[in-house]
Amino acid sequence: MDILTEWAMRVPHGIVRDLERYAIATLIVWFVLWVALRSVLHFRKIREDSPARSQMLMEFLHSLRSIAIFSVMGSLIWLVYRLDLAPWEEVNERLTGPYWFWGSIAAMIVAHDAYYYWTHRWMHQPRNFRLWHRRHHRSNNPSPFTAYSFDIREAALMVSFILGWELIVPNPHGSTGMYVMILLFKNTLLHSGYELMPRWRGKPLLDWMTTTVHHDLHHKRAGTNFGLYFTWWDRWGGTEDPTYHAEFDRVTSQWGRKKLPLAPAAPLV
Repeated sequence: MDILTEWAMRVPHGIVRDLERYAIATLIVWFVLWVALRSVLHFRKIREDSPARSQMLMEFLHSLRSIAIFSVMGSLIWLVYRLDLAPWEEVNERLTGPYWFWGSIAAMIVAHDAYYYWTHRWMHQPRNFRLWHRRHHRSNNPSPFTAYSFDIREAALMVSFILGWELIVPNPHGSTGMYVMILLFKNTLLHSGYELMPRWRGKPLLDWMTTTVHHDLHHKRAGTNFGLYFTWWDRWGGTEDPTYHAEFDRVTSQWGRKKLPLAPAAPLV
């Protein structure tokens, strides 16, 4: 069997594996927040209304397309190693131990956050938005299934970071798969519609981390809050919604009480 035939036979298995990861993350978040704990966490729901079932169905279908793109492009990593083109193959074999494993994931998170911020901001430029990012923003009121609801171009752009990281940075085997699961849960929580971050004096306890409110404002108004994991790029770049802390305070201060009106809209940048 030649290498390309072997690669083609591996692609369906990769799609099934990625579908399993997606199902684990999105269905767990959806079931826990939207079903099992819905009555308990109602005071942490960001918006009074919920997205229509038709919207969530379309999100799910487009997510399946994105996963197929992720799997096909991700399988190119296997092909590179199979052809002995990976520059770090021998190094990766020797990298062991929990400190290196989790340290490499932490480095991947920081690097991906920078990549995501700048590519996300680029996709919001008027000349790029329609072709790259419009599908995702059709979910003005997001749900857990919004996380991977991408245009084809955006899906390819998102997975390109994983491909590039594997080729230019040595990292232990298994760390990329673990990072993908962390990314899935983070992305799904950002679109979940429920704010789980503890508060401190009206602000998030860990104010340097993005929250669901932070990303929900991005879907509500666009033009601000482009970060994935951390808030620092938005603050350094002047793209954080100035009503963010007021909105976070509004959502998280209403323990068992009717929510206050939505904070005034910020001007788009």
